[in-house]
Amino acid sequence: MFLLLFAILLHGCSGFAQPHVEKATVVDECGEPTTLVDVPAGYRRLFLVRHGEVINPGGDRPVYYGCQDVQLSNLGEKEAIAAASFLSSHNLQCVASSPLSRARFGAQEVLKRQTESDSADEMLCYEGFTELDRGAWCGKTKAEIGEEMMRRFDACDESATPPGGESYPTLVDRVINARDELLKRTDVGRASAVVSHLQVTRVMLSDALGLDVTQLAGLSIGTASITCIDYDSASGESVVRFQSYKPESGLEKSKDGAN
Repeated sequence: MFLLLFAILLHGCSGFAQPHVEKATVVDECGEPTTLVDVPAGYRRLFLVRHGEVINPGGDRPVYYGCQDVQLSNLGEKEAIAAASFLSSHNLQCVASSPLSRARFGAQEVLKRQTESDSADEMLCYEGFTELDRGAWCGKTKAEIGEEMMRRFDACDESATPPGGESYPTLVDRVINARDELLKRTDVGRASAVVSHLQVTRVMLSDALGLDVTQLAGLSIGTASITCIDYDSASGESVVRFQSYKPESGLEKSKDGAN
């Protein structure tokens, strides 16, 4: 079971006020949220969708790939379609994506299933939703990078940032900026969706939960899973409705290693 975290730590990376998290729906990886209310008056809603399973460029040797443009597996495409089908029952004003093809595939599938006259009809691409840049660590396994180096990186030790890559604090800044731009394009009372990546989704969820950036790496986000967050247009407070929900589709379990 994914129990939503309740935290009050202020990390100062967002332009929004300290979030309020109400008692949230508890879901498991293949379960369905028991309730999802309409967008409350004065709020905007974002559905955060992670892309499906990818073909790891290391083959049987799982390597980090970060912002490299790796391809979805056949299963990953099916997962993305299942997520898009779930969102077809929600009238989305905007559908946004990372510029990477594994996210764009999912965003296009979401768009195909939006049929209302006032639904989104084009995909918005935001560079800020690109996956974390692993720099010189791309193509290396966790063992090759080193357990201690990874621990320091996850703890936001800037001296552990890979050459040519970026740190979690740098990632947080650009993701939250992109999220805020998407919220500005979403009318009060409406919902939008963004298809992106593990670390990008973690940033937006951790911000909504009020977690410090050093806790970001501990959040579980399944492949092609959906997280739902409502944002108060006046105060910026956020309500996490559910996290990492995977629609029941009868698909096999995805492989989700280093990324």
